[in-house]
Amino acid sequence: MGSSGRRRTHSALPWVLLAGAPGVGTAIVLLWIADYGTAVRWSVTLGLAGAWIVLGLVLKTRLHRPLRIVANLLAAVRQGDYSVRARGAGTNNPLALTLHEVNALEELLRRERLDAAEASGSLQHVLDAVGMAVFAFDDERRLHLVNRAGEHLIGLAERDATGQAAADIGLHETLTGRAPRTIERSDPTGVRRWQVRRSAIRLAGKRLTLVVLTDLSSALREEERETWRRLVRVLSHEINNSLTPIKSIVASIRALLRRDPLPADWSSDVERGLEIVSGRAEGLERFMSAYARLARLPPPNLVECDLADCIQRVAKLETRMTVAVQEGPGVSVRADPDQLEQALLNLVRNAADAALQTGGGVAVRWQKIDEHLEILVEDEGPGIAETDNLFVPFYSTKADGAGIGLVLARHIAESHDGALDLVNRSAVRGARASLRLPVATHES
Repeated sequence: MGSSGRRRTHSALPWVLLAGAPGVGTAIVLLWIADYGTAVRWSVTLGLAGAWIVLGLVLKTRLHRPLRIVANLLAAVRQGDYSVRARGAGTNNPLALTLHEVNALEELLRRERLDAAEASGSLQHVLDAVGMAVFAFDDERRLHLVNRAGEHLIGLAERDATGQAAADIGLHETLTGRAPRTIERSDPTGVRRWQVRRSAIRLAGKRLTLVVLTDLSSALREEERETWRRLVRVLSHEINNSLTPIKSIVASIRALLRRDPLPADWSSDVERGLEIVSGRAEGLERFMSAYARLARLPPPNLVECDLADCIQRVAKLETRMTVAVQEGPGVSVRADPDQLEQALLNLVRNAADAALQTGGGVAVRWQKIDEHLEILVEDEGPGIAETDNLFVPFYSTKADGAGIGLVLARHIAESHDGALDLVNRSAVRGARASLRLPVATHES
């Protein structure tokens, strides 16, 4: 303890002496007014005074010793030393009970420190095991914590990076701007894209900003490769479906023309063969045109559109049957009118194709749900037999289908921050397409 603590400890002696002063003083007064000799009076007076002082010193020592022990124990706890213990602590008196409780407090704090150290070590192992780069910065934007992936990203070991300013290790931009968002960083392998996420945490009593960087480049490259693989499979399948009969028919025509003499009906056979070749070539051309149309869809030009007018126009474009339009709430959406009509037209035509198989009908309605508008296209057709490939490009259950109608409609919906789903109806036969779009901002 400091000097002030020692002064407080020494000041207890006057209070101990003062406690015994009334009794000692009364005894001395009675001694001197009684009929005793002078020698007796002085001897007893000095004896009483000496006993008074000695007893005060003993009491002071008995009082100071446990208090000093408690002070030393608390000082050790404050400094993080939990190895000091008070001997003889029991529960027979208040001071002994105090020492016992201080010992228990030290043991509790020691265990909590061990648990905290184990938790911190476990946390570090977990952070090192994840593939994301994790950083923690204090209020002065200095690095407080980094995992192994983060060390690799900034090219510094934890012992060298800890305490560095975010700007000095190239992470200043991760602490500003909105989050989550995507940023680009250059490294020896090239430019890579990272998703930035931030959150506030408390660690060891400090408020820290936790920054998590997720490498998107690898995932995007793998997704890109998988997309190309799917595309090659689809293109190969479609092209082979056209080239195989073309190759077979050309071989038959060549064999026919090599015959000598030529058969009497050779010209009609050649004509039929060329018609098949021409038909397959036209089918392949339509397929490639459909693919190009899907690939070249431009970003939407968003303007405010009256939904009811848009749906009425689309319904009139279906001439094979009457499409029932059920009036809904008067709302506007921010959309590209051409793209929105194209998406709705694809949905209505698909519904009409299904309804014509059973002689059923098609209805279009819409409803507002929170801040979104849901457009429902319902048919009374046979329903969806296979749902797994609904949105696979170029997959179609129709003999003359290109397999891009639903894919294009979903692409348009997602480019408008919306969504498209197609499910079988539960209460009656048929399917339901649900196109969800955000409502214009001025709508309540």
